[in-house]
Amino acid sequence: MPRIEFDKIGERRWETGVDHGVLYEYSNGAYTNGVAWNGLTSVSESPSGADNTDLYADNIKYLTLRSAEQLGLTVEAYTYPSEFEKYDGIEEVATGVKFGQQTRGTFGLCFRTNLGTDLNQDAGYKLHLVYGCSASPSDRGYQTVNDSPEALTFSWTLTTNPVIVEGHKPVALITIDSTLVDADKLTSFLDILYGTDADPSATPPTEGTVATLPLPEDVIKHFA
Repeated sequence: MPRIEFDKIGERRWETGVDHGVLYEYSNGAYTNGVAWNGLTSVSESPSGADNTDLYADNIKYLTLRSAEQLGLTVEAYTYPSEFEKYDGIEEVATGVKFGQQTRGTFGLCFRTNLGTDLNQDAGYKLHLVYGCSASPSDRGYQTVNDSPEALTFSWTLTTNPVIVEGHKPVALITIDSTLVDADKLTSFLDILYGTDADPSATPPTEGTVATLPLPEDVIKHFA
């Protein structure tokens, strides 16, 4: 084996940014009716659990058990799609009239981070697919307008309920690296994630498709 070389040209990789947020409605076991989530400023993934518990017997450490791992997120944004309100405990009871503290549903989330290297700052991107999301109530601080105005930033703490996947532990997060997967498969996958427009000029004419978040087993099949 050759000697290890550090910081080789083209191997200085980094990840930054957050964009292309999409909110998906969860209904009848599927994530569909995706809508754009504009104004995302930050998404923080916060894994927890997976703690070790040491068990002793015969005067020695007999074994180590690891607890289940969970995924939480913190989402910050300047705005949110109106479809998110029902997942934030808001219910419209009349035109322009809304109740708070209502039932919160389950939804899916997708967002994108940028990948770069020292040779190419736009090397690609990474898709983050999140399942079983539930939003907790958040603080909103309203301030007077002054000589240094700032837009109100919304923030939500999300918990996740993982999806059962045969042959694997339950999954709440999938990442897809555009620099590694097959380009054609990625293109067709983006049509599923973001939906497609109708094309009346095609032969035969095609109808548009709704943006959908595929379940983990469908993601495996698509890229297999």
